[in-house]
Amino acid sequence: MCETGEAADSKDQAPVHEEARFSEMLEDSAEDLYEHAPCGYLSTLLDGRIAKVNATLLDWLGYRRGDLVGRMDFSDLLTVGGRLYHETHFAPLLQMQGEISGIALELKAADGSHLPVMVTSTVKTGSDGQPLLIRTTLFDARDRRAYETELLRARQEADQERDRLKLLNTTLQKTLLPPTLANVPGLDVSAHYHIASVDEVGGDFYDLFPLAAGTWGLFLGDVCGKGAAAAAVTSLARYTLRAAAVYNPDPAAVLANLNTVLNHEYQGTDPRFCTVVFGLLTPDPDRGGFRITLASGGHPPALLMRADGTADYLPTPGGQLIGALPNAHIATTTVHLSPGDTLLLHTDGLTEAHTTAAGGDDRYGDDALLDFGRDLAPTTASDTIGAVRDLLDAFGTGVDDDTAVLAIHVPRPLSEEQQ
Repeated sequence: MCETGEAADSKDQAPVHEEARFSEMLEDSAEDLYEHAPCGYLSTLLDGRIAKVNATLLDWLGYRRGDLVGRMDFSDLLTVGGRLYHETHFAPLLQMQGEISGIALELKAADGSHLPVMVTSTVKTGSDGQPLLIRTTLFDARDRRAYETELLRARQEADQERDRLKLLNTTLQKTLLPPTLANVPGLDVSAHYHIASVDEVGGDFYDLFPLAAGTWGLFLGDVCGKGAAAAAVTSLARYTLRAAAVYNPDPAAVLANLNTVLNHEYQGTDPRFCTVVFGLLTPDPDRGGFRITLASGGHPPALLMRADGTADYLPTPGGQLIGALPNAHIATTTVHLSPGDTLLLHTDGLTEAHTTAAGGDDRYGDDALLDFGRDLAPTTASDTIGAVRDLLDAFGTGVDDDTAVLAIHVPRPLSEEQQ
């Protein structure tokens, strides 16, 4: 019973204590609230002369009341830049609107230091509507300024880091592409790599290199994903293809070797695979031109543009992604490249590009590329790559994936070219 009674007494005393606190607050005078407000208050005549100032602002600036009241204008408290802004913008807008708020200015303290503040001013009018004086409220913005300075510093550091990352990505991207393509007698070659984003390393790759006497290997591929992980797979794929081609240049065997390496290397929770087309080029002394055998592992078909002005895809149906399965099916085809023919290899960044920057389902597509080739034929390697570059530039931001293109052209004999 005793404990219950004490608890009841405690509950009864609580409202009494709250009432006492409220009474103390109500005893706060309006003058004290003005003088010691958490912000600075300033009243000036219409000509700017200071007529009243609270203790808070005096403490911030280190002045005595007599130093300011009737002796200085509000603009005298501003820095040179702030005074200029006050005269050209602040005061005219205040006169027109009767109020102006949230303006960032700097005040000069008595010791010469600067105090950043946020300023709001209103014009007080009399009963006849005529302006009497200007009331100004000033908020200490030192913490805000420090925050903004820190935010700016962090942004500058982020921009510098991004620039370093761009440089690193560009450098890394260059190491994944051949510095120069092999010079094949009787063949013109041109290539281009279109970077969709400088912030990420893409996974497209290509090469053309000599093998045994009288033969050359070429490949073009696209690793799934982007970034450092894709770059590692790209590097592994490039060097595996070159090494495998030296050991056994049969295109199907080369891709089977790469499939085994990727499948063994990237098993588990982070599988990695790619699409690749590998070709073996051999000069054809009897018919002229070159004989090329292409093997495809899930890669878009090559586009052949003939000397007679026709164009079509080389069929390599059924080829499976390289590295996804232990024993991938690899499709092959063999074709003769006659003088005047041009073969274009490309990654799917070209055909999957959006024809408008808005995106959506407006993909360029295989049919459009075939029409593009038919309009070009007959053509050369450099003209083909130039036209593709113009096409990619026309897509603009619609190209959201890196694109690699490689064109090989068998020139006509000089006598035919002159005709």
